[in-house]
Amino acid sequence: MIEKVTPSVLAARSAGHRDEDEFIAEHIRHTVDLLLDRSRVLGEQVAAGQAAVVGLAYRLAEGPPALSPPAASTTQAPPTAG
Repeated sequence: MIEKVTPSVLAARSAGHRDEDEFIAEHIRHTVDLLLDRSRVLGEQVAAGQAAVVGLAYRLAEGPPALSPPAASTTQAPPTAG
């Protein structure tokens, strides 16, 4: 399990992040980027504006999930509830 978060932790540290929430946000961005890199179809749909990948952070003690900022590789902002 540690292997899966190590790249995110190293990227967050090299960017100067020290806060737990910043590490979590970096891991979410890294995971979204991996999804887009590993799925040609999904990457093409996101690039064409036909789909979006949205990351969420969920802490059981705090209740509802928190929307993570869109990854740098996405071009579409997530839709808002309304």
